[in-house]
Amino acid sequence: MAEQDFYELLGVDRQASEGDLKKAYRKLAMKYHPDRNQGDAEAEAKFKEISQAYDILSDEEKRDAYDRFGHAAFQGGAGGGGFEGGFGSSFADVFDDLFGEFMGGGGGRQQRGGNNRGADLRYNMDITLEEAFRGKAAKITIPTISVCDGCEGTGAEAGSQPSTCATCQGHGKVRAQSGFFTIERTCPNCGGVGRVIAHPCKSCSGAGRVEKDKTLSVNIPKGVEDGTRIRLSGEGEAGLRGGPSGDLYIFLSLLAHEVFQRDGANIYCRVPIAMTTAALGGDIDVPTLDGGRVAVSLPEGTQTGRQFRLRSKGMPHMRGRGQGDMYVQTMVETPVNLSKEQRDLLAQFQASLGDGGTSPESEGFFKKAKELWDEITD
Repeated sequence: MAEQDFYELLGVDRQASEGDLKKAYRKLAMKYHPDRNQGDAEAEAKFKEISQAYDILSDEEKRDAYDRFGHAAFQGGAGGGGFEGGFGSSFADVFDDLFGEFMGGGGGRQQRGGNNRGADLRYNMDITLEEAFRGKAAKITIPTISVCDGCEGTGAEAGSQPSTCATCQGHGKVRAQSGFFTIERTCPNCGGVGRVIAHPCKSCSGAGRVEKDKTLSVNIPKGVEDGTRIRLSGEGEAGLRGGPSGDLYIFLSLLAHEVFQRDGANIYCRVPIAMTTAALGGDIDVPTLDGGRVAVSLPEGTQTGRQFRLRSKGMPHMRGRGQGDMYVQTMVETPVNLSKEQRDLLAQFQASLGDGGTSPESEGFFKKAKELWDEITD
């Protein structure tokens, strides 16, 4: 029985690019993979056929031989590139992608030599509302892992260099074939780094990094909010044996303020005022976040909860121009600890009020309450 053309198997034409081949193979491999077709001998055979086709067509030399001689180029041991004989590097890339998805991963693969990037670090910083208003230049000290000065991160003693691992040829991983499947694992000789060190640095024992404290300058911009995250690229832990450093993330927490409350770019200030000031009206001085004060004129009969808006006296907008507003909310305070004379004067004042409508809110409330009681008793 004649063998099917490899290009036809993958559903591509003879001018297909490497990317077209990979895309076509990936689609078919996901369809016929044994993990998705358990017990289906036909699907397993199809998977082996398309895998063999991709292994040959993805290799430039093998593809050239196939285009010239067809299947005869790989019969009788010629070429040695069949599916059973091993995996080319391009095939291995796709195989990694597929198994990343089958095993619940992101579909990507680690770079050769392992992932030597240093860990990201987190630093929690408390700041006051005034510091958030003005911005702040701060210095912080963090315990971290930094590049070793003795070997400059290579892990090797001065005058020597790490060498490529002979077991994995610098890939950091080794493959072992068991029947139909190929198993990939971290190289036991180099631990996935891809390099070995014959003469380790005495300062860091070959790690290329050491534990020590690091002091950094941090600029806190104006208008930051609670929970704002600042990223300092490359200021995390140093990478293993010359790998890239991680990042440092600073998380800001705003401390509670004794006078002001914040809501976005707006500031609220609850101001207690004397009963007489509320009744007669008058001016009060209110503090602002910039350290100044603003005079607020209260009209006669000011009630608890009334708000007065002070434009552009709030927080700076972090990602824009201008500032929010400040809202002054009045709280009428009832006098306490009265002397006998004061109590007598208040009693005379109350008697003088009569039914003059000086307390419209309370009078309106009790009028409605009386109507409700009358309806219930009727």
